[in-house]
Amino acid sequence: MELRQRYHFKKEDKLKSRKAIEQLFATGKSFSNFPFRIVWLPQNAQAILQAGVGVSNRNFKKAVDRNRIKRLMREAYRLQKHELQQHLEVKQKAMSLFILYQGKDLPEYTAIFEKIGTVIKRLIKLSNENAERNS
Repeated sequence: MELRQRYHFKKEDKLKSRKAIEQLFATGKSFSNFPFRIVWLPQNAQAILQAGVGVSNRNFKKAVDRNRIKRLMREAYRLQKHELQQHLEVKQKAMSLFILYQGKDLPEYTAIFEKIGTVIKRLIKLSNENAERNS
């Protein structure tokens, strides 16, 4: 019998603390990969990887649209975060990140899934560079 990988996005994996989010935006590093802007910060936290998502209400006036985009982003992240999580466990590092959607139209799930995948690969690369700089 084969064991299947379980994907989850538990409460401890979510970035919800106001202090942590303010610190992330104040001192974190960022990069863009349209339609996303990612703000990330290496941490010394108990959780290996914490993430949050957001959508501007300037571009999406209806809460229904914003919530749908956030739901799609969380789902794509949940299914692909294990790669980044395993990398951080091996390096014994922790990270906080926030993914902001900056597009102006409602996206398809496949497009979000692909872009989140490239974002995660770039985060792995950046965490490697950051670890080499600090060593």
